[in-house]
Amino acid sequence: IVYCNRGSGGGNAVGNEQSTALGAIREMEARQAAASFGITNVWFLQGRDTPGQDLFQSLATWHHGAVLEDVVRLIRLTRPEVVFTWLPHFVAGENHGDHQAAGVIATEAFDIAGDPTVFPAHVMAPRERTDINNATEGLHPWQPKKLYFFSDASHDIVAEGPAFDQTAISHTRREPYYKIAASLHAPHRTQGETSAAAVEALRTGDFSWFNAWLGRFRLIFGKSLVHCVPTGDVFDGITAEPVAYRRPPGYLPRPGRGVSLALGGPFEFYRNFWPAHGIERVGPLVRPEIEVAAGSYLHIPLLIRNDTPDSASVTLRPLLPSGWREANGSGTYRIPPGGAAAVQTFVRCAEGTTTNPVDVSWEASSAGARLGDVTLHVTLKDWTLPQ
Repeated sequence: IVYCNRGSGGGNAVGNEQSTALGAIREMEARQAAASFGITNVWFLQGRDTPGQDLFQSLATWHHGAVLEDVVRLIRLTRPEVVFTWLPHFVAGENHGDHQAAGVIATEAFDIAGDPTVFPAHVMAPRERTDINNATEGLHPWQPKKLYFFSDASHDIVAEGPAFDQTAISHTRREPYYKIAASLHAPHRTQGETSAAAVEALRTGDFSWFNAWLGRFRLIFGKSLVHCVPTGDVFDGITAEPVAYRRPPGYLPRPGRGVSLALGGPFEFYRNFWPAHGIERVGPLVRPEIEVAAGSYLHIPLLIRNDTPDSASVTLRPLLPSGWREANGSGTYRIPPGGAAAVQTFVRCAEGTTTNPVDVSWEASSAGARLGDVTLHVTLKDWTLPQ
C-alpha cells in the first residue's frame, strides 16, 4: 500500500492532536489496519494533506513530479501485477483533491514505470554495488498489467468491474469478508464514524450497518495489457510472465470546433487526461457534478475557445435556479483567432440542502447567435470540503 500523505490536515474524533502530530497518529492507525489484513509493506510519501476539492492545489502542494517519482520507484521495486487507485474523475461526494491527485499519479506511474528513459537513475546499475555512495538505484523497468479504480462517491457509479459478495467466506481467513473489512476499519479511530461502527460491529456481532455500507463498494475496470474480461476476477488473465512496456496513447490536441464553450479547470484537464492514458471508458461514467455547502459560493470554471481565423466576441450569462444569484462571470469576452479564455465564474448558492441535484448553467452567444451552454449538476449539503 502506498499512501501519498498522512492525513495531517483532517479532524480528530478522539483527541486534541492535530497537524503533524495527527499525521503521525494516522500513520500508526493505517499501519495497524493494514497489518490486521496481513499487509506489512506500507509506504508513506511526503505529500501534504490538502483538504479541499481542488485537484491542482493538491498536485501543487505535493510537488507532483516528486511524488510521481516516488510512486514509479515503488512500482519498479515491488513489481505489482495489478494497480488499484482512486477514480481520476470529478465525482459528487468524492471530490477530495488528494484522492483525485492519487488517482492521477497512480495512472501516470502505471504508464511510465516500464519506460527506462523516465527517471533513468532508478534503472541504471550502480558502479560498484558493494561500495558506498552509489547514486543510481539498480532497479529494473516494470510494466503492471491491469489498472482498476474505486470511489466513495455519494451515489452509485454504474461501471464495468468485478462483482463482490462481502458475505462470502474468505478461503484463508475462514470468516466473512465484511468481518475482515470491519477489522480493517476499526483502527482508524481519529476518523470517527466508520471506525466506531466497525468497533461496535466486532463487539456485538451485528454487522448490518457494515453490510449495507460495503454493499456499495465497486471496483471500476480501467484498462488491461493482458486479455481478460472486465467484469472478471482482478487476476483474470494474469500469468507469471512479465509483459513488455506499452506506450500510452499520449496527449493529442482535439480538432477545432469554431467558437465553443466548455467547462474548464479539472473538467478540461480530465477530458485531455483520459484519452492520453487510454482510459476513455471512465469519462462517461459521471456527468459534470459537484456537492457544495448550502448558502456558499460555487466556482464554475469555463473555457471559451476560438478555433477560427477571426477574432470573436462571446457573451456569457448564467441560467440559475430559483434562489441562486450570480456573483461574477457574465459579460462579453473578446477572444483572438486561435485563442482561448479561461473564465472563472462564481454564483451564490441557495440556502437549504437538496436531495436531488439542481442544474446550474452558463449560456454563450456570439454575433447574436447562441453558441450553446454548459451545465453543472449541483447538490447542496450542510457541509462539504471547500472548493
